[in-house]
Amino acid sequence: MEKARVAVRYFSKSGNTEKLADEIAKTVGCKAEQIPAPADDGADILFLGASVYWGGISAEVKDYIQTLDKDKIGKVVVFSTSALAERAFPQIQKMLQDKDIPVDPENFYCRGAFTALHKGRPNQDDLESAKKFATKIMERK
Repeated sequence: MEKARVAVRYFSKSGNTEKLADEIAKTVGCKAEQIPAPADDGADILFLGASVYWGGISAEVKDYIQTLDKDKIGKVVVFSTSALAERAFPQIQKMLQDKDIPVDPENFYCRGAFTALHKGRPNQDDLESAKKFATKIMERK
């Protein structure tokens, strides 16, 4: 059986989502790259990380999704952080589905530190949970 092509891309202003991206990439055996690093060679599985802000996901993530080629992406797996707002998953899922790019129904989310809120998050427990999530995704590829 051929090895799956896996990529991890993320956008992180504060470093919270970057921590998850690095842990997921280490788990799946690739390098996490900050958006707008393209997935030019395509990916069977693209782990896409975003932070959620008051207005939803960032313009950088929205713009990145528009660059994805449905013929080069097998499926997208979403992971996200936020201090208060809802998860990024519903917004990203809709954008990807509008482009006919499959989205895994499971996603990973944890709180991220912002000023005095959720200090130290994502913490070691969050990173361990992200690792377990990525392992589970890869086992059922």
